[in-house]
Amino acid sequence: MTDLTLYHNPRCSKSRGALELLEARGLTPNILRYLETPPTAAELQSLLSKLGIGARQLLRTGEDEYKALNLADSNLSEAQLIAAMVAHPKLIERPILIAGDKAVIGRPPEKVLELLA
Repeated sequence: MTDLTLYHNPRCSKSRGALELLEARGLTPNILRYLETPPTAAELQSLLSKLGIGARQLLRTGEDEYKALNLADSNLSEAQLIAAMVAHPKLIERPILIAGDKAVIGRPPEKVLELLA
């Protein structure tokens, strides 16, 4: 099986749930605590490509930073949205499981199992 990497926030119940589902299947993903070690813009661009989505779809719209930075502005470019997530990793949706050249957002946590099929 391809190496698995989990963008993980241990304080998030969905993230913990995704990790538990993987571990229950005997899988031990590489844990990336993205709040402690934020991804670079290039890493986020690669992640978006693996997810097959645009930057706006990776944003957590309920975070204070989303409102404070006016990220709802539809005129903001992909690069601007990515820069905001690099500067404020709390804005990145989680958990995210990466397997090879594919990735999935674990909302609900059971979605991570789609990459294992």
